[in-house]
Amino acid sequence: MSGRKVDVLVVGAGMTGLVAAKQAQEAGRSVLVVDKGRSVGGRLATRRLGKGAADHGAQFFTARTPEFQAAIERWMRLGLVYLWAMGWSTGSFGKHEEQGHPRYAVRDGMNKLAKHLAQGLDVDLNVRLVRLERDEQGWMARGDGEEAYQAHAVILTPPVPQSLALLDAGGVMLPEAERAALERLRYAPSLAGLFRIEGKTRIPPPGAVQRPAEAITWIADNRMKGISPDETVVTVHGGGSYSRRYWNSTDKEILGNMQEVLARYLVADARIVEGQLKRWRYAFPETVHPERALRSQNPLPLIFAGDAFGGPRVEGAYLSGLAAGAALQEEDDTPP
Repeated sequence: MSGRKVDVLVVGAGMTGLVAAKQAQEAGRSVLVVDKGRSVGGRLATRRLGKGAADHGAQFFTARTPEFQAAIERWMRLGLVYLWAMGWSTGSFGKHEEQGHPRYAVRDGMNKLAKHLAQGLDVDLNVRLVRLERDEQGWMARGDGEEAYQAHAVILTPPVPQSLALLDAGGVMLPEAERAALERLRYAPSLAGLFRIEGKTRIPPPGAVQRPAEAITWIADNRMKGISPDETVVTVHGGGSYSRRYWNSTDKEILGNMQEVLARYLVADARIVEGQLKRWRYAFPETVHPERALRSQNPLPLIFAGDAFGGPRVEGAYLSGLAAGAALQEEDDTPP
């Protein structure tokens, strides 16, 4: 067995992975986070377009638990997070209805929060793992290049189908009931269009339209949101059914379709000058595992976590990271 050796290998540098890694590190373990992306964050994603910027994954977050509310308050004290809205328009151009609970956003975009969470962690980016193996010495994760990582414990935070594929490639068997429960988890895709606008939108304050019953479920003006002060950039999200229907269409076809909807929310002389598309294959869990994190019945510590465990949304991802860290802490045979 060879490769870089750590106590804990965390696969995935999204909210769950970063929170779990921080928990393990604070417990005194050596930790490495590995992600295939060019940046940490997963769906805490922000993209530059021209002089502007847009969140194209998670758009905001809410707090329904004391644990996440406490985290938000810490981030607000640091100047990272701010209260964006209490509600949205559902499509009309009149005053929106305030629906009673706060929606929070991140100054300069969602990815800035991920980078804050990653501070002090050892993170390897641009690494695409292809298999996870197990032998008498521990876990070995191998990438599609020369990368190899040896660990006593592994926390898997990618979408569950991707985590199972890593185990399958390495010949790692799971208990039948455990495997069946994981295979029952389902995700909805999302197509996200980003449009740079010359001119203004007609999206009512505070800068978003949420239409859960429509094919296009979300339209947000990132300038009004406060993260794109120098240029108007609009985020458009397709719902699950829409995204499945158009998934294999060309970018041009999808962006053209989204533009037809977006046109209603632009002033008469506004012009779309650029469009980009992002495909999120596993955007939202449609079914969730009852546990916040699943400790596999495996001879060596193996923990599944993510927003498909215990509850979706950004809050669910955060709480799953805490639960993964706690599950690891309970491992009597994990080295200090």
